[in-house]
Amino acid sequence: MKKRLFASAAFVLACFTASAQEVTFEEFDLNNGLHVIMHQDNTAPVITVGVMYNVGGKDLGGNGNPERTGFAHFFEHLLFEGTENIERGKWFEIVASNGGSNNANTSIDRTYYYEVFPSNNLELGLWMESERMLHPVIDQIGVDTQNEVVKEEKRSSYDNRPYGQLLFAINENLFNVHPYKNKNIGEMEHLDAATLDEFIAYHEQFYGPNNAVLVVAGDIDLAKAKELIKKYFNEIPKGPEVTRNFPKETPINETIKATVYDANIQIPAIVATYRTPGFKERDSYILNMVSSYLSDGKSSKLYKKLVDEQKQALEVAAVNIPQKDYSIYALFSLPLGKVSLADLLAEMDEEIVKMQTELISEKDYQKLQNKFENRFVNSNSSIQGIANSLVKYYLLYDDINLINDQINIYRSITREEIQTVVKKYLNPNQRVVIEYLPKKDNQ
Repeated sequence: MKKRLFASAAFVLACFTASAQEVTFEEFDLNNGLHVIMHQDNTAPVITVGVMYNVGGKDLGGNGNPERTGFAHFFEHLLFEGTENIERGKWFEIVASNGGSNNANTSIDRTYYYEVFPSNNLELGLWMESERMLHPVIDQIGVDTQNEVVKEEKRSSYDNRPYGQLLFAINENLFNVHPYKNKNIGEMEHLDAATLDEFIAYHEQFYGPNNAVLVVAGDIDLAKAKELIKKYFNEIPKGPEVTRNFPKETPINETIKATVYDANIQIPAIVATYRTPGFKERDSYILNMVSSYLSDGKSSKLYKKLVDEQKQALEVAAVNIPQKDYSIYALFSLPLGKVSLADLLAEMDEEIVKMQTELISEKDYQKLQNKFENRFVNSNSSIQGIANSLVKYYLLYDDINLINDQINIYRSITREEIQTVVKKYLNPNQRVVIEYLPKKDNQ
C-alpha cells in the first residue's frame, strides 16, 4: 500500500513539473545603471510594466534618522500624485481610460510599482514609469494630501482593526538595533515633522535608475520593446550609489517576555517569535516548509491538534515572514473558552519538540513537496506574477534564475534537514513570547 501511495505522489510531482513551463527572459543594462528584464509571451494581448526600487521601510529618512520612519511607504503614495507631464490626480484616470490597471506596494525591503495594459499600450506604460522616475512633482500640496491618505490607511488597517498592531508588536520586541524594529507604515508624528526638503532629499537618494529594476513582460516584440525602453529611460540621470550598513542584532539566548495591549480585541493571543535567517539562506526555505507542515490547512499538525481534536484554540498559525536581513518566525494562537495562553504555548511547543526528536513521516514529506510544487506553478501562471518574480529574484535574491530553479531547492530539502533546522532555531531560549491582551480602560 505504501509503495502504491508513494508512486502516486511521484506521479503528481511529475505532472506538476510538466506543467511548469520554463520562463525565458532577456536582460540588459542602460548606461545610467537601470537594469532591464524582458519576458515575451504572446499567448494573450496583455503586458505588464513594472519598476521595483531597492528601498523599503528599513530605509529611514534624514540619512537614517530614527525619527523619520515610513518614508518608503509614503513615497509609494506620493509618486502617484503627478509629474511634470501628468496633471495632479490624473494618473489613475489615464490608466483606466486606456484599459489598464495599476498598483504599488511597499515592504520593509523594497517598493514595487506596476501597470497592466492591453499590449498596444506598451509605450504608454513605459512613458508613465519613466515620468515617475524622471519628472515626479514633489511639493507641499502632494505631501499634505498623501499625509492624510497615509493617516487614514493607518487608522483603518492597523489602529482600528482587531490584532492590527500584532506585527508591530513583534517587530518592536524582536529587534533592538536593526531598522526592522520600525513600522513599515511609519510613525505619523515622524511624517508630520518631516520637511519638504527631507522628502526631496530622500527621493534623490533612493529613486534613481541605478537603484531600480524595470520589467516588461507579456505580448511584446523584444526588439521593439528594447528600443522603446531606451527611448524613455536612457536619458534619466544616474542617482547616487546607495550604501547600507545596518547594525547587527545580538543573538537571543534566553526567553524574552513582553505584554502588549490592543483596545480592538476581546480574545487574547499568544505569540512566540524567533529571529531567523534572511530569505536568501537555505535555512529560510526549510522554515517555509516547517510552517506549511505545522499550520497550512486543516490537516496540518497544529490546526488538527488544537482546533479540531482538542478544541483548545479558535485559530493557530506558524509562519515564516521572509525578509532580506533577518526573517521572522512566529507561532500564534487564539484560545477557545478558558484555555490559558500558557497551555496553548505548551501545546505548540510540544509539536516543535516532536519535530526536533523525530523525522516527519514520509507521507507528510511528500505532501509538503506537492504543496510547494503547486505554489511554484501558480507563481508563474500569470504575466503579472512572472513580472513580479523576475524583478524580485534579481533585486532581492541576486539570482534571477530562481524563477525557474527555486523549486529545485525545495525538492532537495530532506526530512533530516527539516529536523536539524527546527533544532537550530525554534528553541525557547531563542525567542520572544508576547501575550497580546485586550486593553482595559485603566491601561
